[in-house]
Amino acid sequence: MAEIFTFLGLISHNHTYIIVSHTLLVALIVLGIAKLATSSMQIVPTGMQNIVESYLGGVISMGKDVIGEDLAKHYLPLVATIGIVVFVANMVGIIPGFESPTSNINFTLALALIVFIYYNYEGIKKQGPLNYIKSFVHLGEMNPIAKFAMSVFMYPIEIVSHLSRIVSLSFRLFGNIKGDDLFLAVMLMLAPFIAPLAPFALLTFSGVLQAFIFMILTYVYLAGAVQVSDEH
Repeated sequence: MAEIFTFLGLISHNHTYIIVSHTLLVALIVLGIAKLATSSMQIVPTGMQNIVESYLGGVISMGKDVIGEDLAKHYLPLVATIGIVVFVANMVGIIPGFESPTSNINFTLALALIVFIYYNYEGIKKQGPLNYIKSFVHLGEMNPIAKFAMSVFMYPIEIVSHLSRIVSLSFRLFGNIKGDDLFLAVMLMLAPFIAPLAPFALLTFSGVLQAFIFMILTYVYLAGAVQVSDEH
C-alpha cells in the first residue's frame, strides 16, 4: 500500500518506515488510553476508566467460558493487551491518511509468535516438557503395539497442527485487514464523499471482530495447554 497516501508518508515513502511509524503511533494511543484510565481512578468509575473497566470485564467474561474465571483473570494482561493493540491498529487504518499496522504480515506474525511461544511455555511450565508433549495425543485404552503405531502417525500431525496456528493467527488477521484497507481505498477513489459512510461502519465491525477472534483464540490455545492435565 505504499502508493496510497498517508500523512506519515510525507516524510518518507519507505514502506517499512510507514509501518513502523504507524506501529509506534498505535503504541502511543494504547499508552494514552491506559494513562487516561488510571490517572485519576475512582471507586465509581467514569470516563475512560469506566470504558477500560468495562472492556476488561468483557475480556474476563469471554475467557471464563473457555478457560475458567481464575485462569481468565490470570491471563488477562496478555489477552487484554493484545486485544486493545489489535483493535487500535485496525481502527487506525480506517482513518484516511493512515495505514493499519495489522495490514502488514510482519506485525501480525509477531503477535502470533508471542501467543504461540507463551502458551507453549505455560503448558511446559504446568505439566513438564515430556507430559506436555504427551498431551498432544490422547489415545485412551489401546493395545500397546497399536498405541505405539498410532502415536508414530498422530504426533507429526499434531506438531504440524500446533505450528499451523502461527500461520492461522497471523494470516487471518493480516488477510482480513489488508482486504479491508484495499476495499476502503477503492471506495474512496470511486466515491470519496458518498460511498464511504456504509463501508466505514462495516470496516469498524470487521476491526472489532478480528480483535475478538484473536483474543478468543489466545484463550483457547492457553486452555489447551494448561488444562489438558486436568482432563485425565
